[in-house]
Amino acid sequence: MQIAVGGCLAQKDRTGIVERAPWVDVVFGTHNLDVLPVLLERARHNEAAQVEIEESLQVFPSTLPTRREFAYAGWVSISVGCNNTCTFCIVPHLRGKERDRRPGDVLAEVGALVDQGAIEVTLLGQNVNSYGVEFGDRGAFAKLLRAAGSIDGLERLRFTSPHPAAFTDDVIAAMAETPAVMPSLHMPLQSGSDRVLRAMRRSYRSEKFLGILDRVRAQLPDAAITTDIIVGFPGETEEDFAETLRVVEASRFSSAFTFQYSPRPGTPAADLPDQLPKAVVQERYERLIALQDRIGLEEAQRQVGRTVEVLLAEGEGRKDGETRRLSGRAADNRLVHLALPAGLAAADAPRPGDLVTVDVTHAAPHHLVADSAVGGGTFAVRRTRAGDAWERRQAGGDDHAHGDAGGACGTGGGAAGPAAPVLLGLPTLGRR
Repeated sequence: MQIAVGGCLAQKDRTGIVERAPWVDVVFGTHNLDVLPVLLERARHNEAAQVEIEESLQVFPSTLPTRREFAYAGWVSISVGCNNTCTFCIVPHLRGKERDRRPGDVLAEVGALVDQGAIEVTLLGQNVNSYGVEFGDRGAFAKLLRAAGSIDGLERLRFTSPHPAAFTDDVIAAMAETPAVMPSLHMPLQSGSDRVLRAMRRSYRSEKFLGILDRVRAQLPDAAITTDIIVGFPGETEEDFAETLRVVEASRFSSAFTFQYSPRPGTPAADLPDQLPKAVVQERYERLIALQDRIGLEEAQRQVGRTVEVLLAEGEGRKDGETRRLSGRAADNRLVHLALPAGLAAADAPRPGDLVTVDVTHAAPHHLVADSAVGGGTFAVRRTRAGDAWERRQAGGDDHAHGDAGGACGTGGGAAGPAAPVLLGLPTLGRR
């Protein structure tokens, strides 16, 4: 086994990682994922740790050989880096200015994923709705949504994350008018206090944020909107926090990723005065969680009785085995646990990647339950190309690789056996 450390921490700490953890074989940064196979081979051959950091992007990560985590869905990067200067964030310093892929390259990758069986694709970027600024087209993201959404065979298109300051009405129109774009939106708030937003260098204010949500819901009434919120930013007063609670109440988020502020070395916020005591931050955090859990439950209860189409997934339901349910995501990205009809033959059971239509019967703050099949109610399975692709992978006939993983960077092993997967994208827990 070899251990490699990469990303923002590696870009910042460099040789310090090996000094603190001498068992690490390779340290690489945010700009040179492409050389990882060579560095691993060099570390093995030289029996010494290899540290290599680049200051600018050499090869766009999405062009590298890839074995996708799932056969039925994929992530496609449209940009890397960020042009914003949020005081709590290390990304602009370590990943550099935004670099955009050309639209044709993005669409080609989406098309290739669909050809391999995927029916859902998520477009990724640090700030997706500023896509196009590098090549001079501020309307490029809305155009990209429409173009990707028209690819034959793609049934679900998502994106993350946008920035409220650059979120424009042409993107909302593209979401509403492109059937493949799903009615879900992740819109980071961070704070509801205009004073704190200014200290964070977030170039929008709370009323603009709420106005965006109003315009989205005017065209997508059933959209589920999620967010990010930081509690306890330096200098945050009780009045500031009350503003956050006010905006959260008004926003009616279906769920929220909430964080207690912690200083990150190298960020401007880490050097700000008035860092808050842990006890104050914890108490405010618990109040925010209680509020959002109440709102999340109320919004989920509005879904009870609705018919939803669920894209079944692997690993979404931690208790599926004991509850005898399957899990996946509805069109609005809500997590749904669904029951199967009694006596359903194994050959007729839906597979990951298949679409199942059910009625929502119960609600919880963070998920929905659809047991309509138990009482003989709504239950319909649409077997898909994505389910076929999952089945082929289970049988060992995986065709869901992008590029020649075995020959990457000259490290391929020829006929010695299948290449180890190179997983690019979000971190996941390996299956046992």
